[in-house]
Amino acid sequence: MSSKPAVRPRPPSVEAVLARLRTSANGTDHAVLGAVARAVVDEEREKLISGADPRDADALAADARERLAGFADVGIVPVINGTGVIIHTNLGRAAWPSVAAAAVADLTQGALLLELDRETGRRGARARVAEDHLVALTGAEDALVTNNNAAAVALAVALVGRGGIAVSRGELVEIGGGVRIPDIIRRAGAKLIEVGTTNRTRAADFEPPLAEGRAKAVLRVHPSNFAMAGFTEAPDQRDVADLAHRHGAIVIDDLGSGALLDTTAFGLVHEPLPSERLAEGSDVVTFSGDKLVGGPQAGLVVGRGDLIGRMRRDPLARAMRPDKATLIGVAATLGLYRAGRAAAEIPIWQMIATPLGTLRTRGDALAEQLGAGVEVVDVRSTIGGGSLPGETLPSIGLAFASRSATRTLRALRTGTPAIIGRIEDDRVILDLRTVPSTADEVLLTAVRAVLR
Repeated sequence: MSSKPAVRPRPPSVEAVLARLRTSANGTDHAVLGAVARAVVDEEREKLISGADPRDADALAADARERLAGFADVGIVPVINGTGVIIHTNLGRAAWPSVAAAAVADLTQGALLLELDRETGRRGARARVAEDHLVALTGAEDALVTNNNAAAVALAVALVGRGGIAVSRGELVEIGGGVRIPDIIRRAGAKLIEVGTTNRTRAADFEPPLAEGRAKAVLRVHPSNFAMAGFTEAPDQRDVADLAHRHGAIVIDDLGSGALLDTTAFGLVHEPLPSERLAEGSDVVTFSGDKLVGGPQAGLVVGRGDLIGRMRRDPLARAMRPDKATLIGVAATLGLYRAGRAAAEIPIWQMIATPLGTLRTRGDALAEQLGAGVEVVDVRSTIGGGSLPGETLPSIGLAFASRSATRTLRALRTGTPAIIGRIEDDRVILDLRTVPSTADEVLLTAVRAVLR
């Protein structure tokens, strides 16, 4: 006699899973419940074909609830930054000041006066708090906030229409993400006019295109994400501005990372301030909001009132304007500068300003609690984020002895919370300059778990 073939187990019905889901639906749309129930049943069927053990409707309903909860998860994981890179592009660049984060959380959950005049009840100018702060901080006639600095540069370049823009060959840079200054100029419809050489440019190099009327603007691009050394020369800012103005041209200054505090006060090289560039004759100055300013991603523009007005009226300005959350966060961040509290309350400046002795005390305390295999070492932190290239600050790190630094680094990165460090001399290093002291207890718990 031939034996009957084994009966393949079947998954619970979609309706059985749905019945269990409906008991805890909490307002979830029934069509969504049905789609998720069908998905988990289909996946169960595939697993059974592969020989997996059958599961009941309760187990599948639990899978479905987990999937539904996951849809509302933003999917971005917070980390402890132990890399020593203060403005880390891959880790979200500048951490927001607490007042900016709180203002966004508070004001975005309901209606707000964004473009409504409180006195007349009619539509008014889009909230200008951030722009008023910029005017006060830089001495500019007017200011504009865009969604990022690339947008700000594009709007500024568009001021000349199809005219020519003179740029030193040494400043035809790539500003990140594959975006290059020549491409921005061409996309704006203007004509690129290269002057000088890669390593040496003088004010006189701008004279021919300006005198001949071919150049309607001079674009100066501050090398905020690279440094040139050796046989180099750059023109005097004031001389170039005087020359441009004498021929009826304007000067656009892209500072890139920008700064609203004197970086030399923190032991760093001088980063030009927007107010300084305006005083040296620039008509429009652009810079980022999420680098050395230390707030949300934004493009910040300051300069002549008539030119800023034209940029604001450009049809493309609407495509480049920030949303309410960005405007609120930028306004709160800039408000700290006006209040004289930037160094004390903006995270990137807190990190930069922390004394080495404070870091060493923290490092000794953490190493003592972690025990053998952890050493306190002297390291160097970097600014990062395309800011102050080549500049470093003395710092203190925790070094971990292990058989495999790569494996330890991965264990820290995939743990809870995720900790991102770096490898030096075959050891994992956690640089304490970029780890807030408020995270020390969490750091201890996570590191102990990995070391075990």
